[in-house]
Amino acid sequence: MTGFGEKGGDLPHYLDHRERVRERFNEIGGESLRDYELLELILFQAIPRVDTKPIAKALLARFGSFTEVLSAPPARLVEVKGVGERAAHHLKVIYAASQRFAKDKVRKGVELGSWSAVVDHCRAAMGFEPVEQFRVLFLDKRNVLIADEVQQSGTVDHTPVYPREVVKRALELSATAIILVHNHPSGDPTPSRADISMTKTLVDIAKPLGIAVHDHIIVGKNEHVSFRSLKLF
Repeated sequence: MTGFGEKGGDLPHYLDHRERVRERFNEIGGESLRDYELLELILFQAIPRVDTKPIAKALLARFGSFTEVLSAPPARLVEVKGVGERAAHHLKVIYAASQRFAKDKVRKGVELGSWSAVVDHCRAAMGFEPVEQFRVLFLDKRNVLIADEVQQSGTVDHTPVYPREVVKRALELSATAIILVHNHPSGDPTPSRADISMTKTLVDIAKPLGIAVHDHIIVGKNEHVSFRSLKLF
């Protein structure tokens, strides 16, 4: 009885390759693997009987980077030859896990002493989203995170924001400070006039009520800007 390879009992060539990639991961960790190799490891579980190396490379060629592959909508992932619904689902689970990991760095009850952790969390959570999102980090008087909530989602270039609703929610949570965050799907984090105007309005409403706006951060795929650093309010 022959195996399932192409010639007699020979096993498919990619099985040896898979073992080598797994061994490298076990020996040196994921940091030293190339992007396509890490994608291969992820796809091994979802596509067990196919050489996933060309699929991983095709995904990177289509979307541009490892993170953009994970954040791509399932409908676009399955457009790549070899990627079915199961593989697309598996990639989205990995993406959700990476977001949860980043969020845990600024989890509820932790003092926000590291701005880099805040930015990393926000970029992971929304930097690669295809539409604009506006989220608020609510803090207590010791700058401990009370809640991290998405307030609004919009289109590719606009999110309706209602400053009074943000302040109302801060009062409900007994927050004394907030950090505003939204993404620019274009990748360019430059603030628009509407962004600046909305932020100033929110600051004016919040201040008399004892709620400080620590910052407004705009994240793109590779960059971010801070309103506080730009002295925009």
